[in-house]
Amino acid sequence: MKPDAIATALRYGLLSALAALVLLPFLGIVLASLHPAGGQVPGFSLPERWSWENFRLAWETGGFDRLMWSGTVIALFVVPLTVCFATLAGYALSILGVWGGRALSLAFVLGLTLPVELLVIALYFNLREVGMTNTYTGVILAEVALFLPFGVYWMQSHFASMPRELVEAARVDGARDLTVLARVLLPVSWPAITTLAVLVFMWSWNQFLLVLVMIQDPALRTAPTGLGLFVGQYGTDIPLLSAATLLVIAPIVVVYLVFQRSFVNGLTQGAVKG
Repeated sequence: MKPDAIATALRYGLLSALAALVLLPFLGIVLASLHPAGGQVPGFSLPERWSWENFRLAWETGGFDRLMWSGTVIALFVVPLTVCFATLAGYALSILGVWGGRALSLAFVLGLTLPVELLVIALYFNLREVGMTNTYTGVILAEVALFLPFGVYWMQSHFASMPRELVEAARVDGARDLTVLARVLLPVSWPAITTLAVLVFMWSWNQFLLVLVMIQDPALRTAPTGLGLFVGQYGTDIPLLSAATLLVIAPIVVVYLVFQRSFVNGLTQGAVKG
């Protein structure tokens, strides 16, 4: 066998093994959710009776209509705000060469190293002083600030990898800074922007600790925090708990499948150009 064929076989074998590591636990959750509620789940066995009503029961018992709405409202504000601010900041730092750009870039990179666990308590007391705890607004602002360092780093790296000739040609034609961004750079930056938007949506939807600390009203909490309370009540009912878990991750799967092509293109662009 030729060396290239061996390398290809090893590559596909490794990718298949990694895919199996990811998909097998997911398959186990799906099979467990279809067993009768309250029954035992013996590993990866097929259920004797397919209990699709577990999803309806989990939805009604956990109040996921309210939880899903809260997560959607927060994500609908967090995603566009983060993407907009990150795009403007990345453009200013990489193309415009603003004063103190290196220091600002370093500050954003350092922001990537700060875990939410380190900030959440101080953030809670600061926002409580201005009456923003137990509100969507406080969570939205906190999440935007939390995701912005990565967003700025991502968009700055993307704009820095683009040919300078595009910007110079637009400026020769008399285009101003915002015109260069809107009409020259953004049309060819949609894969990177889409990738950032999908990542921010995933992070916002999965945010647990921040929402748990900032919001004490159960009516305003999101699906992951509601799932945490659901575990406390139905932790021994594996089929019902599995159904609730699938309900929580369903929006992420849907968003990824819808934007899969642009998401992958954005990642591969960063891999090739970086």
